[in-house]
Amino acid sequence: MTESRTSKSIQNVRVALFYYFINLVLQFFSRKIFIDYLGAEVLGLNTTATNLLEFLNLAELGIGAAISYSLYKPLAQKNNQEVNEIVSVQGYMYRRIGYIILTGAMILMCFFPRFFAKTDLPLWYAYATFIVLTIGSLAGYFFNYQQIVLTADQKSYKLNYVIQSTKSIKILLQIFVIAYCKSGYIGWIILELVASLITIFLVNRTIKKEYPWLTTSPKRGKILRKSYPQIITKTKQLFFHRISAFALFQASPLILYAFTSLTMVAIYGNYMLIITGIIFLLGAIFNSIGAGVGNLVAEGNKEKIMHVFNELFSSRFLLSATLCYGFYLLADPFITLWVGEKYLLDHLSLILLVCILYINTSRNIVDIYINAYGLFRDIWAPIAEATLNIGLSILLGSIWGLHGILIGILTSLIVIIFLWKPYFLFRDGIKQPIKKYIRIYGINVGAGITTLFIWHILSRHITIDPSQSYLNLGIYAILRVGGYFIFLALILYVVDQGMRDFFKRVIKFIRL
Repeated sequence: MTESRTSKSIQNVRVALFYYFINLVLQFFSRKIFIDYLGAEVLGLNTTATNLLEFLNLAELGIGAAISYSLYKPLAQKNNQEVNEIVSVQGYMYRRIGYIILTGAMILMCFFPRFFAKTDLPLWYAYATFIVLTIGSLAGYFFNYQQIVLTADQKSYKLNYVIQSTKSIKILLQIFVIAYCKSGYIGWIILELVASLITIFLVNRTIKKEYPWLTTSPKRGKILRKSYPQIITKTKQLFFHRISAFALFQASPLILYAFTSLTMVAIYGNYMLIITGIIFLLGAIFNSIGAGVGNLVAEGNKEKIMHVFNELFSSRFLLSATLCYGFYLLADPFITLWVGEKYLLDHLSLILLVCILYINTSRNIVDIYINAYGLFRDIWAPIAEATLNIGLSILLGSIWGLHGILIGILTSLIVIIFLWKPYFLFRDGIKQPIKKYIRIYGINVGAGITTLFIWHILSRHITIDPSQSYLNLGIYAILRVGGYFIFLALILYVVDQGMRDFFKRVIKFIRL
């Protein structure tokens, strides 16, 4: 990547990481307040309502990703007219999707009495929560769709200033009303609605300030959509990929609720909040380079494309392996301190979650390159992934409960994400022999396993009990996880060219 792309990526990473840590702390604190004052069942209901909304958001079809892919070239060429036309097409398509989601939401609410029959909570809790969350979701389809330009132009940090600041203030106020107001959940709902309205206003103001020339019209987009057939093609392909993402992150709590209870959904959700936090952390660091990789791919320098892939993959693996190791060591002690021992999962569930976390955190670089090349035509893959995920989760979940559901998820990830996606990228995108990927992967995994074995022997004399206090937890994390990170980084530096290139880039940036 050029220095321009690198500097933009660094700016996005800085801002994303800043808000990531703020919101991560707030989310954990908010969840504890939720459990302490409203109960695990209310939290489970809130989670379930969110998952139902995500099901409706499948109607988005992947238009945002298709639009982002289509904007890379005109933005690089400063073709403002084409940008206006493409975003107008998006506005037209998003408006139609917004109406579909609204209709689907009204139909879905008709079944709430049956769907939430297992809970003793007032039914209006479910209706009010779902309605407010739906309003927030529809804002992106009717009012804020132009924000895609900022993302495609590597200026997502400007969106983070607005969206994440509003979110942080909202969560702080929600914590206050839940803890100190008699009708805490009503206050939570009202603040959720107000924050959505404020976000609409601030995002639009930011877009107008950054792109005064951006004038789009959904009505005009209806006419222009035939001029950009690639958007329709990519959207159709991406829809199936969105199905697999829904099956992975949103369907599992619904399946779990079918076989257990809202309380178990809340317990599972505690671990998933940690996992989501880890995925968002790596996303904050690496997702901002997506537009830069898209620009790099557009240049067509195959040697440079492969060189950067190796560098990004190795740096990603370093963080992914470290965070998975940390999750295995620290998840249970943290939850014990956070909400209590009664919210712990068994050890087998923890191991399965670590495996799922590893595949999800190590896949990102392959996904970024697939998006940059616009390789969405393997629609059979997400269908197979979703079928394996949901089918095995239901089948095995009915037999083994949570263990079966997690095995179903893991199986689908191994078959499609771990095996198929890299092969597809190297065959149809990078167009290099798959053995190059296997070599890169083998070097990194070999270093990770070697480090794990050696560090386990060296660190077993650390006898601090991390579940006794947050101070103990922090010291334990620094010694065990921090030591693993340093050890792995040194080994990768010795054996992998990609890691050496990454270190050179970091040192060069520090010197600037």
